[in-house]
Amino acid sequence: MPEEKGTGSSDQNQMAMIAHLLGIVIGFIGPLIIMLTAKDKPFALSQSKEALNFQITITIAWVAAAVLSFIGIGFLLYPLIWVANLIFCIIAGMAANKGEDYKYPFAIRLVK
Repeated sequence: MPEEKGTGSSDQNQMAMIAHLLGIVIGFIGPLIIMLTAKDKPFALSQSKEALNFQITITIAWVAAAVLSFIGIGFLLYPLIWVANLIFCIIAGMAANKGEDYKYPFAIRLVK
């Protein structure tokens, strides 16, 4: 397989992009599946871990917003969380497809 510009091959770049974009649709389950199936692809593995960490952070934010909804503040946070998840996942997916190692600006790094 020919090596493209960037750190991964075309197959790895696509798997990494899918890991980031699945976070928009199915949350942390998508990056988790990619992480478990990409053991022999280092770029896809590292990017799926990054996507998984971000989706765990987003899940924590959703739970915090749900708790804060009882006092009204959470309803203001729901659209902000959704838009942040959408924008950062698209940016990360585009970078991963080019073979660039993307790090989210804010994510709790639980999976190493």
